[in-house]
Amino acid sequence: MSEVILTVQDVTKVYTMGAEKVHALRGINLEVAQGEYLSIMGPSGSGKSTIFNMIGGLDSPSAGEVLFEGAKLAHLSSAQLAWFRCHKIGFIFQSFNLIGSMTTLENVSIARVFAGASLEQAKQEAAEVLTRVGLGHRLTHLPSQVSGGQQQRIAIARALVNKPSIILADEPTGNLDLKTGEEIIDLLAEMKQDLGITVITATHDLKMLSRSDRVILIADGQIRRITKKGEVEIEVGSVDGETVA
Repeated sequence: MSEVILTVQDVTKVYTMGAEKVHALRGINLEVAQGEYLSIMGPSGSGKSTIFNMIGGLDSPSAGEVLFEGAKLAHLSSAQLAWFRCHKIGFIFQSFNLIGSMTTLENVSIARVFAGASLEQAKQEAAEVLTRVGLGHRLTHLPSQVSGGQQQRIAIARALVNKPSIILADEPTGNLDLKTGEEIIDLLAEMKQDLGITVITATHDLKMLSRSDRVILIADGQIRRITKKGEVEIEVGSVDGETVA
C-alpha cells in the first residue's frame, strides 16, 4: 500500500446565500495514496468542485480537516497556502486558462518564475517539460496558433513544471474531441506512471475510468460509492434522478 498523501476527514461545507444555507459537502471522508489516479464523478452541483477547492487550498471547510502529508491546510498562513498551491499542486482546467498574448514557452515558464526560479532557469525547465508532452516544436506559438488538444498539453506542462505532488484536473477532456481526449487521458496516466504524481480528476468522461485506480461517485455533497480498478462498470446510471456517467 502506497503512503497516504492526502486525507479528507469529516469535511462539510455550508455556504450562506441570504437567508438560505447551501450544504455543498456533507461529511466527506477520503484517503488518497501517493501515485494514485483518482476520478471523481457526479452530477452538476454534486460537490465535485467544492472538494477540489478544499484539496487545492482554495477554500476551507466549515467543519472537518484536509491534511496534506499530515499537515492541516486550515492551520497554514496565507503565505504558506500560497507556497503549497505553487509547489505541491498542479491545476489543469477545462478551459485551459492560458494567457493569449504569451507564447507556449512563456505560458509554462511563468509558473516557474512565480515559484522563484530565474527567467533563464524557468525557460529551460519549461522547454524540457513541453518537449516531454510533445510540444517541443511549438515553443514560440501563441495559444491561438495551436489546436485545442495542444492547448491542453500546454496547460498540463504548466501544471507539471514545478514538480507538484498532486495534479488536480477539472474536466480536462471536456472541451476536446474524442481522439484528442484519449490522448490527454493517456498523457495524464503516463505522468502518474513515470513521475509518481497523484492525479485527481473531476470528470464525466467514461474513457477516464479505465485509467483510474479508484472512481469516487458523489451526489448531494456525499460520497455514494467508491469503486476500485477492475470493478468499474462503464454504463449510464443515475443518482437521485440525475445522469452521472
